[in-house]
Amino acid sequence: MSAAPRPDLLRRIAETRAPAPTVLIRLAVGSVFLSEGIQKFLFAAELGAGRFAKIGLPAPEVLGPFVGAVEILCGTLVLLGLATRLAAVPLLAVMLVALATTKLPILMKRGLWAMAHESRTDWAMLLGALFLLLVGAGPLSLDARLAPKATDRAG
Repeated sequence: MSAAPRPDLLRRIAETRAPAPTVLIRLAVGSVFLSEGIQKFLFAAELGAGRFAKIGLPAPEVLGPFVGAVEILCGTLVLLGLATRLAAVPLLAVMLVALATTKLPILMKRGLWAMAHESRTDWAMLLGALFLLLVGAGPLSLDARLAPKATDRAG
């Protein structure tokens, strides 16, 4: 077994049939996550570890910086269109946890419309990341430039 990943696996991860305007979804999703990740470090008491402690997440002093780093790394990858499908997976996890821990309580206490209002960005980021997971980065991406082509396969 070789140490290099198989070209067909790389192609599956990087290939895309998405149209060029997919770059707009990447810009929206990537820039929001990159910004939010940076802010978890700049404003740790309000948006990072302090917020995680306030909402009752375990080990907030570890989880806050970890989530911030994930958002910075994956947001940057999405912006570049590099390993976009892989980068979308942790972002989906971040959004699902955010919705469950911060928006579900709003639904229970204040109702559907208050929750819908408060979760609009979370919902948009969840769906945007899911879209990128399903269709890939599009032709205006590093994935499209670096993906092995079907004709590149050995054998």
